[in-house]
Amino acid sequence: MTAPVRPSDTPFAVDVQQDKHYFWCACGRSANQPFCDGSHKVTDITPVKYTATESKTVYFCGCKASGSKPLCDGTHKKAP
Repeated sequence: MTAPVRPSDTPFAVDVQQDKHYFWCACGRSANQPFCDGSHKVTDITPVKYTATESKTVYFCGCKASGSKPLCDGTHKKAP
């Protein structure tokens, strides 16, 4: 299994729109972080679909190690 790249040591704050679908980059290779740009195709990692239940600011995981993917759970604060 391919290990994800860690593109950021902090989460990405994104203003999401209710009922809109977002595809979070799980591989860490996307140039459009935190969203998928298709770079995962050279790995066995697939993006994670997120559907916003309301319009608000959410924090997408930047370290790719969250236990609450695609959202940040503070894992980035622990040793890599």
